[in-house]
Amino acid sequence: MELTADLQSRLKRCRSLVVLTGAGVSAESGIPTFRGAGGLWKQYRPQDLATPEAFSRSPEVVWEWYDMRRSLIAAARPNPAHQALVDLEALFPSFLLITQNIDGLHRRAGTQALLEIHGNIWKARCTVCAHVFDELRNPLPFPELPRCSLCGQLARPHVVWFGESYDAQIIERAEDSLSHCELLLVCGTSGMVSMPVFLTRMARDRGALVLECNLETSEISSLADFSFSGPAGETLPQLVQFFRE
Repeated sequence: MELTADLQSRLKRCRSLVVLTGAGVSAESGIPTFRGAGGLWKQYRPQDLATPEAFSRSPEVVWEWYDMRRSLIAAARPNPAHQALVDLEALFPSFLLITQNIDGLHRRAGTQALLEIHGNIWKARCTVCAHVFDELRNPLPFPELPRCSLCGQLARPHVVWFGESYDAQIIERAEDSLSHCELLLVCGTSGMVSMPVFLTRMARDRGALVLECNLETSEISSLADFSFSGPAGETLPQLVQFFRE
């Protein structure tokens, strides 16, 4: 990791860090993205299943797909990138991790200050009273469709589906942190969806230093002050070492 003297000096002065992570971080734990080639499940594409319309037509099929995904994620473990972000949280007086990932690996690794803007695959939300509950770890798969722990009505996965809006309160918290942070670290996200680009641009426009960690050039690259090329599991531990020195 080669940093100019000026960049090193600027980094060392930072006391507030926000991290934005995407699927690339989880991919290093062996979790597939279900996008692109090879992304079919049975005869379905994710875009055909992760919608309110699909759930309304066939909640059994949608829950079966999420059962399959939960089974894969249950076997995965946090990787060195997840651990490096836990270490960074301990090094900065002000820290927040904003993730697009729904797998829960950041929390399993030990991250405390966490916003899951796309939800969490281990939680369900009632389709009637909107109660959120997290009783989804056992059994796998479900013997029957999950129902609300309060009112008994049908529950759905607590994730943001295609065509749905983000939780306004969560995005407001993310925007507030980004408007005040000194350093934004973007890891494992291509920026192909609009939210990561929007959040990165907000932080940069408010004066934050922007670092990117990705395998290849992304939609974030043109907004970054510096880009680290390589797996997050290799580059982030190096960044931790830099801040410890």
